[in-house]
Amino acid sequence: MTQAEKLRRLLAAPGIKTMPCCFDALSAKLIEQAGFPLTFMSGFATAAARLALPDTGLISYGEMVQQGRDICDAVSIPVLGDGDTGHGNAMNVKRTVRGYARAGFAAIMIEDQIAPKRCGHTRGKDVVGREEALLRIRAAVDARDELRQNGEGDILILARTDARHTMGLEEALQRARDFAAIGADILFVEAPENQAEMKRIVTEAPGIHMANIVEGGKTPPLTPQELEAIGYDFVAYPLTLLSAAIKAMNEALVALAAGRNADNILDFADLRRIVGFEDYYAEDERYHGHMARQDKT
Repeated sequence: MTQAEKLRRLLAAPGIKTMPCCFDALSAKLIEQAGFPLTFMSGFATAAARLALPDTGLISYGEMVQQGRDICDAVSIPVLGDGDTGHGNAMNVKRTVRGYARAGFAAIMIEDQIAPKRCGHTRGKDVVGREEALLRIRAAVDARDELRQNGEGDILILARTDARHTMGLEEALQRARDFAAIGADILFVEAPENQAEMKRIVTEAPGIHMANIVEGGKTPPLTPQELEAIGYDFVAYPLTLLSAAIKAMNEALVALAAGRNADNILDFADLRRIVGFEDYYAEDERYHGHMARQDKT
């Protein structure tokens, strides 16, 4: 079963799916070890972790796809990936979709922001016209279909609109409906500002919907149960792990700067287990044991 097929089955099953977002192979592995059935490579978090730069279009396609390849190699759960604007015109969008599929992603998100894009909960973002937005999603859907037809891979298309911010909810709803009509697999209307807007999104633009909860962002931080009651199928937490990691590292740095040992850190044995030392030793012993048996014979 491909990762895209795993994702389709997950989304077809009843109940909302909680999706903590990752930014590198280790954070993705932690998500899987914690029992979550899927994850998303956050563009904001990846730009921060890989480049120490803001999510303002500075990270390139090549850097994103390489980070994604490492993430997908590290886990067995489906990984969704942030494809930003597709990194150019329709042909660039198709190349981006193909590259993400070959990297191992189960889905790719393509959005309608003007390049360079911005985090959906920060200032300065704007969207392209509806015709260009539809062209991007059509190109993404075509790339998906060509991959399947040629037996070269499989990937879902997550179509995102940020039109709510600059053009209003009605335009965002129309774009979401158009994305679905073109063939997008998942819909994502970014940054609704209250529960009434969220309810309209899932009822007036039928399809599979992703909610996005940014702590301190524009969207109310509803629980997964509340989001399920509204009608969402799964919910992404793009910055929770990055924020928690930065807070913990800063606290450790404060302690070290004050001449104290850092506290509230992992036991060394747990750290070795999480990154895979025990699995490595077990496999290494299997080969050494085989060599030892050969020497005896």
